[in-house]
Amino acid sequence: MSITINIQDVLKRLGLKEINEGVSTGTQWFDTEGKINESTSPVDGSLIASVKTATMDDYEKVMQTAQKAFEEWRMTPAPVRAEVIRQIGNALRDAKEDLGALVTYEMGKIYQEGLGEVQEMIDICDFAVGQARTMNGFNLQSERPMHRLMEQYQPLGIVGIISSFNFPVAVWMWNAAIAITAGDVVVWKPSSKTPLTAIASHKIIEKVLRDNNVPEGVFNLIIGRSSVMGDNFLDDKRVRLMSMTGSTAVGKRVGERVGKRLGKTILELGGNNAVIVTPKANLNMALMSTVFGTVGTAGQRCTSTRRIILHEDIYDEFKDKMVNAYEKIKSKIGNPLDPNTLVGPLHDIHAVNQFKYAIEQVQKEG
Repeated sequence: MSITINIQDVLKRLGLKEINEGVSTGTQWFDTEGKINESTSPVDGSLIASVKTATMDDYEKVMQTAQKAFEEWRMTPAPVRAEVIRQIGNALRDAKEDLGALVTYEMGKIYQEGLGEVQEMIDICDFAVGQARTMNGFNLQSERPMHRLMEQYQPLGIVGIISSFNFPVAVWMWNAAIAITAGDVVVWKPSSKTPLTAIASHKIIEKVLRDNNVPEGVFNLIIGRSSVMGDNFLDDKRVRLMSMTGSTAVGKRVGERVGKRLGKTILELGGNNAVIVTPKANLNMALMSTVFGTVGTAGQRCTSTRRIILHEDIYDEFKDKMVNAYEKIKSKIGNPLDPNTLVGPLHDIHAVNQFKYAIEQVQKEG
């Protein structure tokens, strides 16, 4: 089957330009004066587009806008907030194919995985809508006559979101949909490796925000270098909760710095995931799930299978099945936009070097 996706048409429909602003407070985009970053596709090595990154002044303007927006947004009834999220889910449905294609082209995962990632954004929007009606609290008896005690949940404030390249848009919405419904506002720092998917996502929701008169500063996007969105972001006491997805090493640093100021963190980090296969397992089913766990997203997931623990009675049989499966996969490595491809490229040269190093270490261990 031939490739039918025209990336230039996709970029145009998503509102992306040759050079794009990298800072937004919802519907307003900043004409920033930061350095220009280029986004190159791992599919063919070509330049997709460029992004004007944030300065410290941009960062401060966004944070002040977010603070102001929170005071208004927290007073908006939860079902009204959730209605915005419901409409965002519908906007994502309309743009699913285009955003999925951009995820594939900028990140490198196969198109079906790109579509799946956007579907996860849609699913969490649907879930968050229901949560709006369940944010209740306890109503308790009191020692005083004609008196009761009531507990009520309150939104935190500004929620920081730091997402990784391997799930460039889903991680943002997993956090944002819940936080926005709860009455918080979000400041998103996407991966510098996949900035265009972040800009496209904000452009998709822009009309919903405008149609519903959502205050500027509820949804915020800042694409900046570490000198702008680094330790200062982690140390900023205005960010009440920091949700970060990335490596364990970076997660430790985030947890330490945010913890020093008694901030809250959600850390989704790397894993050393194992599959255990027992003699009573359905080996064909175990094989399919294990193979996808190892090769899905070219192994660039926090949930990627890194170890297989086999019972000695099935070791040889399962090993032979795995080797045979990998032989068949060889012909399905290629352009991730091609529907016949099962494994796309590694994201960049650093990932390639890490992959080669891992192979060398395995060979040394016999």
